[in-house]
Amino acid sequence: KTRKFEDGGKVSFHHHDVVGAKMTRKRLKALHFDHHLIDDVTELVNLHLRFHGYVDEPWTDSAVRRYVKDSGHLYERLNRLTRADATTQNRRKSLMFEHAMDEMEERVKELKKQEDFNAIRPDVDGNEIMQLLHLQPGPIVGEAYKHMLDYRLDNGPVDHDIAVEELQRWYEETYKK
Repeated sequence: KTRKFEDGGKVSFHHHDVVGAKMTRKRLKALHFDHHLIDDVTELVNLHLRFHGYVDEPWTDSAVRRYVKDSGHLYERLNRLTRADATTQNRRKSLMFEHAMDEMEERVKELKKQEDFNAIRPDVDGNEIMQLLHLQPGPIVGEAYKHMLDYRLDNGPVDHDIAVEELQRWYEETYKK
């Protein structure tokens, strides 16, 4: 479904992570596997290519936080799958990949010493967002929360006043044009 033949005999598999995840869910459901297992395996297939960009250019702390946050409880399994998925016969590439994975895992350990990734929340919660922006519960509050979570992942922990300023800046820019 995703194979494409390119010039020079090169073969590529565009979006095979997404297509593979859909196929995985469908097959595991047909085989009557447990819903939790289906969700976990599907998510692993969906995320399994994420790391490959790190090999070419190491990520920012923000990108490392996002990788860990997005993989959640599957983080260690995702790393094992990613290592197993590196099937190149080129020894130099294989060593580069392995070194990059080791380096990223060390960075995760260092960042985890600074903060608990599982507890990452925006520096302002939904109730405070509603209070500060004078909003009722609704989709704008959810958008603001998501923006503030992204801001938190990008910048790490910030002073509460800075978070409030960012929330107000985002709201003005997004809704008060």
